[in-house]
Amino acid sequence: MTIARTTLGNSGNGALPRPVSAPTLPDVHAPDGSEIRFLLGIDQGTTRSSVVEVTLAAGQISRPVRHRTVEECWYVLSGIGDVWRTPETDVSGGQIDRVRPGDALAIPVGWAFQFKADDGAPLTFLCVTMPPWPGADEAVAVDQGGLGRPTV
Repeated sequence: MTIARTTLGNSGNGALPRPVSAPTLPDVHAPDGSEIRFLLGIDQGTTRSSVVEVTLAAGQISRPVRHRTVEECWYVLSGIGDVWRTPETDVSGGQIDRVRPGDALAIPVGWAFQFKADDGAPLTFLCVTMPPWPGADEAVAVDQGGLGRPTV
């Protein structure tokens, strides 16, 4: 997944970055299996973060992953679901949190995570990565998550 390849404009020439809208169709599928729509990245003038809209279809469970160098901040826009997170050093099994619109959470660098959308609707959230998403090698598969077998 490369945020920098988006075609939403380039502010490197000193021009004021223009507002952007989420694309109707996903730009890519993340290593965890969710749909990604690029919003802000290097092409839009950011230098220390990137922003994407993430959607996991209703009733689906993501693949568990861990990030090598980025932390993420999530803000839930729609849907209800569960998020499992655990630090790399946690042997107790981690923590599961119920999320709904208006909730925010952090995925610190190195933490494993997995998420699930309830059956009623997709789970959609804004995801800010710091630093900007570096590429496909950033996410590392985790053998087992805390929400069951992935469905994507």
